[in-house]
Amino acid sequence: MNAFKRYKWTWILLAVCVVAAVYLVYNSLGFGKDKLPVIREVGSYSMENVDGKTITSEDTKGKVKLMYFYFTSCPDVCPVTTLILSQIQEELKKEELFGGEVNFVSISFDPKTDTKGKIKEFGDRFNADYSGWYFLRGDQEETRKLMQDSFKIPLLGNDSTNFTHGNSIALVDRDNNIRKMYNAGVPSDVKTEDIIQDIKTLIKE
Repeated sequence: MNAFKRYKWTWILLAVCVVAAVYLVYNSLGFGKDKLPVIREVGSYSMENVDGKTITSEDTKGKVKLMYFYFTSCPDVCPVTTLILSQIQEELKKEELFGGEVNFVSISFDPKTDTKGKIKEFGDRFNADYSGWYFLRGDQEETRKLMQDSFKIPLLGNDSTNFTHGNSIALVDRDNNIRKMYNAGVPSDVKTEDIIQDIKTLIKE
């Protein structure tokens, strides 16, 4: 009893440290946090990558993904949004998550104009790391169906002269389920640090 009284403050300090450590571990592992809801599954697809290889929805299964629909001759939102993705890419590379844990998938909905060469030029403008960032092109109607059915992103028009499209980035989990949609037209919705935190949340699942 005397020993306890003598070292009372030491014991109290130790107890506080233990509680703080447990709290940090609890939060770092994601316990007690609401999971991102499953919105819907991404439909299957098979498309040509910028290197000429065929990439299917199964090839990126097991990775957390950011998916984006664009066309290279887009005069406004597509380049800006791809720049945001490139900034996220660089931050993920610093933490050694890009390519291993995380892939990006950018899909052109204008394959008639967007040849592999044009897509490569587009990707190069944004320092795309092709080891983890797929730039795909496929059948236009199948792409439109994937875009509208799985991602609920509207697309009107048939070529680069008359396209009107939604501009969203999708966060997709390891099982190819959409877990969050970011409106790329709203700056507060596409903050790099927030998207990276969401990615890390899915990595830990």
